[in-house]
Amino acid sequence: MSATPQKNRASRRVLAAAAGLATVGALVAAMPAGAHDRGHGHGGGHGHGHKPRTVDVQLLSFNDLHGNLEPPAGSAGNVSETQPDGTVKAIPAGGVEYLATSLRTARKGNPYSVTAAGGDMVGASPLLSGLFHDEPTIEALNGLDLDVTAVGNHEFDEGATELARLQNGGCHPVEGCYEKGKKFKGADFPYLAANVTKEKTGKPLLKPYTVWKKNGVKIGFIGVTLEGTPDIVTANGVKGLKFHDEVETINKYARELDRKGVKSIVALIHEGGAPASTSYNYDCDSPGAGDGISGPIVDIAKGITPKVDALVTGHTHQAYVCTVPDPSGKPRMVTSASSFGKLYTDTTLTYDRRTNDIVRTSVKSANHIVTRDQPKAPDMTRLIDRWNKLAAPIANKPQGWISADINGRGSTAPEKPLGNVIADAQLEGLAQADKGGAEVAFMNPGGIRADLVHKASGSEGDGVVTYGEAFTVQPFTNMMNVVDLTGAQLVTALQQQVSGPNEASPKILQVSKGLTYTLDLTKSGANRVVAGTIKLNGEAIDPARTYRVAMNEFLAGGGDGFPALGQGTNKLVGASDLDLFNAYLAAHSTATAPLAPPATDRITVIQ
Repeated sequence: MSATPQKNRASRRVLAAAAGLATVGALVAAMPAGAHDRGHGHGGGHGHGHKPRTVDVQLLSFNDLHGNLEPPAGSAGNVSETQPDGTVKAIPAGGVEYLATSLRTARKGNPYSVTAAGGDMVGASPLLSGLFHDEPTIEALNGLDLDVTAVGNHEFDEGATELARLQNGGCHPVEGCYEKGKKFKGADFPYLAANVTKEKTGKPLLKPYTVWKKNGVKIGFIGVTLEGTPDIVTANGVKGLKFHDEVETINKYARELDRKGVKSIVALIHEGGAPASTSYNYDCDSPGAGDGISGPIVDIAKGITPKVDALVTGHTHQAYVCTVPDPSGKPRMVTSASSFGKLYTDTTLTYDRRTNDIVRTSVKSANHIVTRDQPKAPDMTRLIDRWNKLAAPIANKPQGWISADINGRGSTAPEKPLGNVIADAQLEGLAQADKGGAEVAFMNPGGIRADLVHKASGSEGDGVVTYGEAFTVQPFTNMMNVVDLTGAQLVTALQQQVSGPNEASPKILQVSKGLTYTLDLTKSGANRVVAGTIKLNGEAIDPARTYRVAMNEFLAGGGDGFPALGQGTNKLVGASDLDLFNAYLAAHSTATAPLAPPATDRITVIQ
């Protein structure tokens, strides 16, 4: 499912300190030296003498890392692989120690190698990175020799001023420097945001493109995030910014690059699609080119000028290597490498020195698993150990106990066991009259970032839920709101899960105990929510009655395509979602009586 962004820990402090977009102008002014003329030059050159007419450029790419420096736990850390006999095997993957090894191994023997990313490198990160405002992840990406990335929606979680700091360096405006005598250096690769402009000036927030050069070979990279970013980020995160159409923006800058003599162009797009199979090795060009993929990226790919030679995409956390025809009808490579550093894509771009363009017919691409049976990169191990020492006093504190895995992110069902736990925690924490008098709670599914895994992640012991693990599940630390909604608005909100912007890709809210209804997926649009079945504690919802509804501030602002939830009145602001989650774990579990995965019987699904 697509990521659902809100705010990271302490972001409200950041935004208060930053007071608007005053420092954003520094972004363009203080881009890393030579950001427009880059090339780490992995490997050696061809030497002197006659240059062959074509040269193979290796493009390595990944997307949606979300600060997962350590291998992601549980089912969220697996990649599905279809075996020759048709069975599907789950393979544990990911972790920057292995990603670094995979990329460095892949670069060997490829003198022309460039590494690019499709956005959401940071944001919604586990505690190891999120606690330090993602400085550890930027440091790791510098060590991975990332050449360029597009911004994703999550790069805006803490606002444009904080994004400027991640690019340019400098210690956190409120929390200062995390390591004595060490100042955060910032990213030594450019973040590209071609379709994000400042409302006041109309000027781009960041560089729209960069040109990678080596020995006369030139490849332009244009980076965009999805136009709908403001719908899935809190209002503070996108304050003062405008987000433009992806296709129009890429076409505009492709013309500009072409005029400058840069004929080889790659678009980095933080928007994606859904392949017909979740196996990374599924052939989505079967039976015909692009037949096995759907979603927003298909129309975007069909509209992007043929001047662009390949599309690196993201956002949907899916794995695919497809060809989708460009406007002239020629096939063009569109790739995505799942999420959390579990895969990387290796694409061969054959560069013609005479035309300075890519020979599109010979573009080859494949996804590769970042397996955990290869050696760890020692520099990444040192980086993780260093930040883990700083995080340990907070991260290792036990919050509760579980008897088995409670799946959230790893569950593909509309109603997720961990979603029920979170919604129940929110209802319980806000039900008392002085806390808001909540009667029902809603949780957005994309805000659940991990599973609660029974197996120990460190020395805490099996079944123990640490603060770090709870934080990884709910890393945004959103403040909770309790509001008045009429029964009619409540029914409309449930219908918005499967209609309007959410019709093509439903976002099924996780609901607290007592709310029940039938979801009929054989129907279309709002009719999928069977209105007559919606009940609270066994009683039909009364359209005219007022209900007290608890939800995080992102949903209460109408986020994720739920305008009905944004119509709440008589708002009371409560504790943070993470605090309520931890309080619930403490109240409902002990070492001898751990919390069991709850039944998922609130939403009756007809398929």
